Amino acid sequence: MYYNDETLIFYNGQFVKAKDASTSVYGQTLHYGNGVFEGIRSYKTSEGTKIFKAKEHYERLKFGAEVMDIEFKYSVEELTELTYELLERNNLADAYIRPIVVTGENMGVFSAKGSELIIQCWEWGKLMGDKLLKVKTSRFQRPNPKSCFVEAKVTGHYINSILASNEVKKAGYDEALLLDMNNNVAECSGANVFMEKEGVLYTPPRGHIMAGITRATVIELCQEEGIPVEEKHFTIDELKQADSAFFTGTAAEVVGLQSIDEYQFPQAWEQSHGSKLMKVYKEEVLGLRKHCLTN
Repeated sequence: MYYNDETLIFYNGQFVKAKDASTSVYGQTLHYGNGVFEGIRSYKTSEGTKIFKAKEHYERLKFGAEVMDIEFKYSVEELTELTYELLERNNLADAYIRPIVVTGENMGVFSAKGSELIIQCWEWGKLMGDKLLKVKTSRFQRPNPKSCFVEAKVTGHYINSILASNEVKKAGYDEALLLDMNNNVAECSGANVFMEKEGVLYTPPRGHIMAGITRATVIELCQEEGIPVEEKHFTIDELKQADSAFFTGTAAEVVGLQSIDEYQFPQAWEQSHGSKLMKVYKEEVLGLRKHCLTN
């Protein structure tokens, strides 16, 4: 579903067919999960193909490489230009883009010398679909921020997401919600969470979550639309008293929640701030808003 015989990727400084690409079986990313990546979307707009928040995504990729001591020399401008060229070579406009920095060969537990940049893209609908989600609280916690750099998209960190997602899907749910080390709500397996209570939106603050770029965009949109929003810690019990809730993420965009564990959110989704923000966010990424945010 991700590529065919003609699909091109950027790899090792050149554009090559995905089916012909290979990497070392001794690489540290493969053995220990020491690599960094991004998830980015591009959209077909009236002004042509537009990569949404390319600068912010590639700045975060470079941040991840820096904190993980991974050698990485590309600039944000170079990465952006390469990505537009890759989209054009694959004749894609509405696409999901996956850049990943893969580390070199090293069986020791210290950062390897050298790295390789791979950029891939493919057509991909909303990760969690459009229906309201049935969510279950996972027994797995979001990693303690003192154990790693939680705001870096490090490949190995996503074992946590896989464990949580596998757990709840086996129980018949759509998605997992993870708490932090203090039993406050953190995020789901691959997106941030907002809850609505008495007309106000609340979302967990930075520090113990992946500080999502979609999350930041939604907060800005709230400010533009006059929707009250606060960043604060809240417990799972508080979430189970909310009127409605939704997730945000590049792959998921904005998606509403039907329930969390046994609790059914009482507010009609169509009347919630989340429903409005789902529409406003789509207008934003397509360049249809009169006062669009800086991309």
